[in-house]
Amino acid sequence: MLWLYFLDGHSRDTRQDLTGLFTEKPQSGEVAVGGNITFVAKVNAESLLKKPSIKWFKGKWMDLASKSGKHLQLKESYDRNTKVYTFEMHLIAAKANFAGAYRCEVTSKDKFDSCNFNLTVHGDSTDGNEDSGELDFSTLLKKSTEPDLDVWDILRHAPASEYEKIAFQYGITDLRGMLKRLKKMKKEEKKSEAFLKKLDPAYQVSKGHKIKLAVEVANPDVEVKWLKNGQELQPTGRYIFESVGNMRYLTINHCSLADDAAYCCVVGEEKCTTELFVKEPPILIVKNLEDQMVMKGERVELECEVSEEGANVKWEKDGVELTRDESFKYRFKKDGCKHVLMINEATKEDCGHYKVKTNGGESMAEVMVQGELAPPLNSEDQAVFKCEVSDENVRGTWYKNGVEVKPDARINTTHIGRIHKLTIDDVKPEDEGDYTFVPDGYAFNLSAKLNFLDPPKIHLDCMGRTSESTIVVVAGNKLRLDVPITGDPAPTVIWTKGEKVITEGDDRVHVETTKGHCVFTIEGAEKQDEGVYSVVVRNPAGEDTADINVKVVDVPDPPQIPRILSVGEDSCVVEWDPPLFDGGQPIIGYVLERKKKKSYRWMRLNFDPYPETTYEAKRMIEGVPYEMRVYAVNSIGMSRHSPASQPFVPVAPTSEPTGLCVDDISDTSISLKWRPPERIGSAELEGYGVEYCKEGSNWICQPLSYFWIPAIQGLTERTSVIIRDLTTGDKLQFRVRAYNMAGPSPPATLAQHITIREIMQRPKIWLPRNLRQTLIKKVGDTVNIVIPFQGKPRPKVTWSKDGEPLNSAFASVRNSETDSILFIRKTERKHSGKYVLQVQIENVEDTATVTLQIVDLPGSPEALKIVDVWGFNVALEWKPPKDNGNCEITGYTIQKADKKTMEWYTIYEQYRRTHCVISDLIMGNEYVFRVFAINLVGLSPEPCSNTFEPCVCVSSGIVYKPPTYKDPDFSEAPKFTHPLVNRSVVAGYNATLSCSVRGIPKPKVTWYKNKMDISNEAKYRMLSQQGVLTLEIRKPCLFDGGVYTCKAVNDSGEDSVECKLEVRLMTFLILTLKALQAPLAAVYRKKKKNQSTLPAQHQSANKQSQ
Repeated sequence: MLWLYFLDGHSRDTRQDLTGLFTEKPQSGEVAVGGNITFVAKVNAESLLKKPSIKWFKGKWMDLASKSGKHLQLKESYDRNTKVYTFEMHLIAAKANFAGAYRCEVTSKDKFDSCNFNLTVHGDSTDGNEDSGELDFSTLLKKSTEPDLDVWDILRHAPASEYEKIAFQYGITDLRGMLKRLKKMKKEEKKSEAFLKKLDPAYQVSKGHKIKLAVEVANPDVEVKWLKNGQELQPTGRYIFESVGNMRYLTINHCSLADDAAYCCVVGEEKCTTELFVKEPPILIVKNLEDQMVMKGERVELECEVSEEGANVKWEKDGVELTRDESFKYRFKKDGCKHVLMINEATKEDCGHYKVKTNGGESMAEVMVQGELAPPLNSEDQAVFKCEVSDENVRGTWYKNGVEVKPDARINTTHIGRIHKLTIDDVKPEDEGDYTFVPDGYAFNLSAKLNFLDPPKIHLDCMGRTSESTIVVVAGNKLRLDVPITGDPAPTVIWTKGEKVITEGDDRVHVETTKGHCVFTIEGAEKQDEGVYSVVVRNPAGEDTADINVKVVDVPDPPQIPRILSVGEDSCVVEWDPPLFDGGQPIIGYVLERKKKKSYRWMRLNFDPYPETTYEAKRMIEGVPYEMRVYAVNSIGMSRHSPASQPFVPVAPTSEPTGLCVDDISDTSISLKWRPPERIGSAELEGYGVEYCKEGSNWICQPLSYFWIPAIQGLTERTSVIIRDLTTGDKLQFRVRAYNMAGPSPPATLAQHITIREIMQRPKIWLPRNLRQTLIKKVGDTVNIVIPFQGKPRPKVTWSKDGEPLNSAFASVRNSETDSILFIRKTERKHSGKYVLQVQIENVEDTATVTLQIVDLPGSPEALKIVDVWGFNVALEWKPPKDNGNCEITGYTIQKADKKTMEWYTIYEQYRRTHCVISDLIMGNEYVFRVFAINLVGLSPEPCSNTFEPCVCVSSGIVYKPPTYKDPDFSEAPKFTHPLVNRSVVAGYNATLSCSVRGIPKPKVTWYKNKMDISNEAKYRMLSQQGVLTLEIRKPCLFDGGVYTCKAVNDSGEDSVECKLEVRLMTFLILTLKALQAPLAAVYRKKKKNQSTLPAQHQSANKQSQ
């Protein structure tokens, strides 16, 4: 077998075009932890009208101008000869979290340019965990806790006059940002009452990762709210709220660009805020370009695959960016994550190194284009080199390693038409070398190489799928398969798992081929990496294959959720199911933990693996809720914990109930009652269980044989029970047990057996105390009389009224075993009387009497008459009403009324006599009187009055003569006390004319303009208040100027005043430049504002001056 390939050279174009404002852009750099690095940007200012401004950013938005300090310094300089601005950013004593993407932006009027660069920091950080999500340079935002003072400590204690000097000394160029930060730092010095530790000013996290925001509050029981851009967050799968003691946490899982926002933690009226910056991950190349060798005129396709769909890539050939030209030489195709560069009809000029670039990496491949020289391999012992030239008359010479080839018995050269052929028979090792055809008279040539082939071979001891050849790797560890191989030329290696070809599409997978070895590496092996891997090595001489069986073992899955089987006073029995997956290794045992429900601290119960799935946990506190969880252990390690069990409380059963006794008994039922247990314990009492059993008849083996039967279904919460449907004559024993979470208590048992038989009980009526005296009710009220009684068997109950049996239509009666109810829905006067209740058992009886009195309003008094009238007094007399309302008359109400007004006034209330004397009457007036009767219910509906015989108080002959007075005359002619004043006003602004007038009666006011009445014109508004007259002219124009007259007229005379009004244009209206309108309007508004703030006396002076 022979292997033939062609040699060709290529050149690289390393030119870099500078665009925009930058003449020198900052370049990416590397620095060790603690080292210093400087980034330089230069801008040519020859074509700029003003000095350019520059900004340095970390990440997307973090402006570094206000972060200047001992770790960051920004400087700038200007060379007047070259007119070049130089901007420098110095990072001093770099830390690991300084690493990341930076951006430099320069702006000059309407021009803008930016540049991105990266910083890589090597070495370990000593400032804490880098994955904590803190924003880079966060140490500059926090209050310094180091003993050495930084620039902010100096500024905080320095006077304001020294700020500029200190800023120049430490390289701070953004003075405004420095003052803002100092102001913010002084505000932060005020101690918060709600927060012990606030959120950091800013955080940064990579897209797809999670971050935890932590804040410490003063009150461990306080509730906090989390806000995102002012909107309250609710706990979801992505947003998790945690409360641990005084700490409050907000965890954001799978951060996206939508999480790039401002977050706020609110406690009462106080809050603390922070900003979260989500950094987009770099676009990675998951499938690299592959070298290709094609014939001239064939189509070339270079394909790569990136980590995200829709990402932008840049293609280069020998350092020069490729674009879509008019000849369609290069075509670019984008299909999801795949990007393809297609070259139509490849030529020798297309040979070279092609590179694809993203912001996260690059990949390079070499494209080689063969000419027409292509020796076919006819047999294993013959090599043929053949090429085609453009003219059949062209002659040429064959060379081997620069030496002309001479034909002999094995080597033959032929020339037929345009085809030149070199044939070597019986190829030997010494024939290996570089063969070249050189046309006569031409300066170019074609070359090919002749090599002997060695078939590929895999040298591996453990192959196959047996247990002895299985490679075992622990999950999370690195899996490295190093396979020795041989072959010439170097074979290509393909790794497969099943039908899938393995490529470096995952960050965990790395495939590497070196001389004599092919290495397959998986970083952090996982369960899905388990299986049979096949490696295929192939070259033109043949191929070889080997299988490698890989087994990934891991810790087991967590056990199933534990179940609490039973609890005791200080213990419990817990059971669980084994994990669904044992991790590939047998389960050795289990480890258990418990904690109090309100605690966050788990306590381990066993340190050696426990082999069973049932465990008794002891030494717990009674009454305290607990939770349990379980870990599974195999030879690899311990699993994650299982879900916590349902909360449970270790409790002991209560003591037995007390005071069990028989409350009542009949032929088929019995009533029992008892008191609660003396010791209930910390668990809630669930109820009582009642059981009974019959007395046994096995007197030989056992005197009493008990078979306990539940008397009721389930438990009862009451401390009494009635057991029914028992057999008459049975001797039964009863017991009661209290139940709680721990189970039943010891039983409380009766002292002896109870025979189910009713006991004779004498009838007895228990008359309530309020019924032992007369029961008084108003007409229309409801009567409901309940009288309890006792007696066994059930007594006979009868009611009677005034010695007659009670009619059911007259009143309703309802009887039970223990009481009787007399019910009257709406009472009337006829329901009054004595009601007798009789309870009788055979010849024994008991009675009780209830007296019911139904009362109503009384009737009107009768025969009201005037007995005598003298001076200012009147004597009245009347008779009591015929109907007293079935109760005693308690008094009378006497009222009087003047016959002119007929307004009634009460003279006496609750007056007990039937005659009275009314005094303090007005002599000469005529009066009428009326009387109401009063009883327990109220006033009589109608009074008794003497309306038809009014009383007149006669005078004693003295007549009062009122004096006569002459009405005074207060009339006064109108007179203006303050005249109108001549005014000059500006057109377009409201103007007022004011004067004051006096006169009695109030004069009528009329306004005139140029002796024309303007009272009915809408442009003018006339006001009059307390004699002050005002004429308001709305937005006057030039035609509103003239002589204004105010005329006042009443019955006593008239008066008038006048003034001149001049309307002028504003002098600055002549200016027509629109650019001056806004400043002049602002000046005018400021002038009006100043006038409004002047005292009243100054304003009046200004008006007079106007």
